[in-house]
Amino acid sequence: MPSAMEFLVRHGYVLLFVAVLTEQIGLPLPAAPFLIAAGALAGLHKLNLGEAMALAVVASLISDSVWFGLGKRRGGAILQLLCRISLEPDNCVSKTRSVYLRYGPRSLLFAKFVPGLNAIASPMAGMFKLAPWRFGLLDSAGALLWAASYAGLGWIFRGQLEDLGVFLGRFGAWMGIAAAGGLTVYVAIKYWQRRRIYRALRIARITPEELNQRIEAGEAVTIVDLRNAIERREGRIPKSLQLTDDKLDSLLTLGSQGEIVLYCSCPDEFASAKAALRLKRAGVTRVRPLEGGFPLWRDLGFPVDDTESGPAASNLDSLTPDALAG
Repeated sequence: MPSAMEFLVRHGYVLLFVAVLTEQIGLPLPAAPFLIAAGALAGLHKLNLGEAMALAVVASLISDSVWFGLGKRRGGAILQLLCRISLEPDNCVSKTRSVYLRYGPRSLLFAKFVPGLNAIASPMAGMFKLAPWRFGLLDSAGALLWAASYAGLGWIFRGQLEDLGVFLGRFGAWMGIAAAGGLTVYVAIKYWQRRRIYRALRIARITPEELNQRIEAGEAVTIVDLRNAIERREGRIPKSLQLTDDKLDSLLTLGSQGEIVLYCSCPDEFASAKAALRLKRAGVTRVRPLEGGFPLWRDLGFPVDDTESGPAASNLDSLTPDALAG
């Protein structure tokens, strides 16, 4: 038996547990190859499939429970962290948030099959105060479905496992170097794209202190909340207008009636700076992102409206900066 196969048989359970635990905690170690190998070894009667699946579910539940607890205690700060370390900051995991909002706790059943959603499903379940017993049930079911799917592939193609073992024994080191090199190039390209976008979004910000002074002075300022429904659970700046990205052009009618201040919760005010740049290109000259976004505004102790609902975009025609300031 090839040495790679011997190693898998001898340490299969430990490798599987560590791989699943590591991937679900958020580190870049894919567990799928280990699940496929476990299924193949089970088909060859080298491992017990039931024990392998149980270990995978337990490892997944341990990692997911950590994120569930952090989401329950830290809420939006956890989502902001996930957004900050994302290689796609312009998305700010907004698409995956939308999926969770659409399907709710049921998304835990298929989250592990959706890149991005897997990272935020557990903390978002905690944010929405999902009962721990229900989280455990849904998360375990989703983990079992995910693990069994990959293990099933291994079971079906178990006849090719020995050939794979020989291949890995001969070319494993080179494949590892190639994979590491490819990952490095991918991360470097994404990082360069990220910095290029940030340079393009170097636009003047308004500080929370200045905005608060202008509000207290009764000046005409239109404050626009670009966050999603989940982030608004933490409150909002009083009298701020809630607006989704697809309704952004409706602000063009207010461009000559006072300054527009946009805020979000993304790192470096990414979403609001991008929206401000878009409005400037459309001819709106008096528009600025709020420095630090809502997190800094709240941390500085400025007024926060605890209600999640604010003026809707559909009512924009009847809103003026004077009305919002008053």
